[in-house]
Amino acid sequence: MDTVVSVVLLLIMLACTLMFMLRHLHVRSRKSNSNLPPGPSFLTIIRNSLELHKKPYQTIAKLTKVYGPIMRFKVGQTTTILISSTKAAKEIFQTHDTLFSDRAYFDVGTAYNHNQYSLIFLPVSPLWQELRKICHENLFSTKSLDASQDLRHNKLHRLLSDIRQSSLKEETVDIKIAAFMACINFLTYTFLSHDFVHCVGDGEYKHIVTTILETHFTPNLVDYFPMLRMFDPQGLRRHTANYFGKLFDVLEPFMEKRMKMRREKDYVTNNDMLDILLEISERNNDKIHKKHIKHFFLDLLVAGTDTTAYGLERIMSELMHNPETMSKVKQELAEIIGVGKYVEESDIARLPYLRAVIKEGLRMHPPAPLVPRRAKRDVQVCEYMIPEGAQVLINVGFICRNPEVWENAHVFSPERFLDSDIDVKLGRDFKLTPFGSGRRICPGSSLAIRMMHVMLGSFINCFHWKLENNMDPKDMDLDQSLKAIPILA
Repeated sequence: MDTVVSVVLLLIMLACTLMFMLRHLHVRSRKSNSNLPPGPSFLTIIRNSLELHKKPYQTIAKLTKVYGPIMRFKVGQTTTILISSTKAAKEIFQTHDTLFSDRAYFDVGTAYNHNQYSLIFLPVSPLWQELRKICHENLFSTKSLDASQDLRHNKLHRLLSDIRQSSLKEETVDIKIAAFMACINFLTYTFLSHDFVHCVGDGEYKHIVTTILETHFTPNLVDYFPMLRMFDPQGLRRHTANYFGKLFDVLEPFMEKRMKMRREKDYVTNNDMLDILLEISERNNDKIHKKHIKHFFLDLLVAGTDTTAYGLERIMSELMHNPETMSKVKQELAEIIGVGKYVEESDIARLPYLRAVIKEGLRMHPPAPLVPRRAKRDVQVCEYMIPEGAQVLINVGFICRNPEVWENAHVFSPERFLDSDIDVKLGRDFKLTPFGSGRRICPGSSLAIRMMHVMLGSFINCFHWKLENNMDPKDMDLDQSLKAIPILA
C-alpha cells in the first residue's frame, strides 16, 4: 500500500512539476512573442500569395503600410522578417552586421552541394573568408579588372556590330535579350577568355540561366516544411541539379585544357579569372580547389547576367520615356567621347551625368530588391526582437522609392546624384544599397558597374532608338519588356 501511495505522490509531483514548467514556458513564450514584430496572419498571406509571387516588393510595400517597416511572416517552420526602413537596415547591415552575416539558402541551392561551395550561400567561416579575400585582392581588384578589360572590349565590338546589322535591316532589338547576351559574353570572357556561350548555344544558355533563377524564386514547400526534403515533392532540387550539371559539363573540359596548358613552359597568361584561380590553387590547394572554381563560375554567371541585363533594360526604358534626360546624356557622350564611338572603361570617370543616370537607374530598379540575411541568435533591432534562425529580408526596392527618404521618389531624375557622394559599390549609405552592404556586400559590384556604364553608354552614343510602330515614349509601359529599333548615330 505504501508503494502505491508513493507512486501516486510521485506522479502528482511530476504532474505539478510538468504543469509548472509548461506554464513557465508559456509565460516566457508570451513575453518573447510580445516583442516580435507585427505581421499578417497566415490567411492574409494566402490571400496575397499570388500577388506576392508576381510583384513581391510592390505587394510587400502595401502590407508595410498596415504593419509597419519591420514586419514578420510565419509560414510553416519558417519565420521571415521584412525590413523596410533605413534605420532598421543600418542596424542589420552595420550595427549588428556580425549577427546577420549569414544567409538562409533555398533547398534548391543544395543541388550538387552548391551551398557548401558557393560564396553566396556559405556561412561566415574560414573558407568563406578565404574566398572573399580572393575576390577582393585578386578577381575584382582594380588592377585585375584593368588587366582583363581588353577581353570585355572585344565582346563589346561584337555586340555593337550585331546591333549595327539590325539597324541596317531596320530590325527591332529586344533590349533585355541583347543586354543579357552581352553580359554573358562579358562575364565568360572575363572568366575564361573564350566564347563559352557558343559551346552551349545562345538560346540554350539563356534557357539554362533563366530556369535556374526561376527554380530559386519558385515557392517551395521544402523551404517551409523541412521534413519534406527527402521527397522533394515539387522536383525543384532535381530540376536545378540537372541544369547545374549542364553548365559543369561544358566548363570542366575548359578547366582541364587550361590546366594542361599551364604545365607547358611557354604558356602566357590571359589575365582572366580562371588563370588567377588556378594559380592560387596550384600554390595552395587547401585554399581553393577545382570544385570551388566550378561553383564560383556558376555564381558569377547566374547572379551576374539576368540582374545586370534587367537593370540595363529598365534604365533604357526610363531614358526613352524621358527624352530630355536622354538628350542630356547623349550630349555629354558626344562632347567627351565623340558621336558614334563606344564607351571604354577608362572613360567612366569622365562622364558624371552617365554615372548619375546609372545610380538613378539602380535606385529606381535595384537588381536585388530583397537582400537576404539570417539571424544567428535573438537580436533586438529598433524596438523589436528578431528571433534566432529567422530569415531577414531588407526591402531595398521599397526603401529606394520611399517618399519619406527621397524627394520626388517616383520620378526618374539623375540630377539628384550630380552633387552626391553616394558610392553604390561601398553600400555605406543605407538609403541606396543595390548591391547590399556590410561583409555580405556583392563582391562583383565593381565589375557590374563597369559593364553597365560601358554597355549603356555605347548603346546611347552609337545609336538613336525609336519604339516599335512609332509609339510615343509617353505611352510606354515601363513594366513591359523594351523592344526598339536602332538607328546609326
